[in-house]
Amino acid sequence: MAGETVITVVGNLTADPELRYTQNGLPVANFTIASTPRNFDRAANEWKDGDALFLRASVWREFAEHVAGSLTKGMRVIAQGRLRQRSYQDREGNQRTAIELEVDEIGPSLRYATAQVTRAASTGGAGGGGGGGQPRPAQQQVSEEPWSTPGSSTSADAWSTPGSFGDDTPF
Repeated sequence: MAGETVITVVGNLTADPELRYTQNGLPVANFTIASTPRNFDRAANEWKDGDALFLRASVWREFAEHVAGSLTKGMRVIAQGRLRQRSYQDREGNQRTAIELEVDEIGPSLRYATAQVTRAASTGGAGGGGGGGQPRPAQQQVSEEPWSTPGSSTSADAWSTPGSFGDDTPF
């Protein structure tokens, strides 16, 4: 990735991610993130919004299906990825340039919301999410104690008793 422009954007989705499939059956999700800077104007003693940045973004493969199934219009997200520039010709024959974000990581912002994370079941395919082609474990059951050790029936957490942790840390 040397020489690529990597950025992190915090903003809101302007619409639900649009999930499509290529002719080869490869999933792709496209969406727009609106990021509006907010600054405090001391003279007026109030917050003022700056000009919004609307950034088109895309994700591919199993990642696209996860995004389309998890994120919706209006959600505040944190996205990190690589800027891509592409040139095309519009309907009038003019040459245009578009800057888009090829997303590497995205998730909901927890500043003003909460989230329940569920591990997705693996499809067994390679190249879908940093697993090095290794299949991931199937979806895990979430207990009432999300930080308890899987398979344990005790309700005490690992942090309650000093020195009680070992090789079976809860994460």
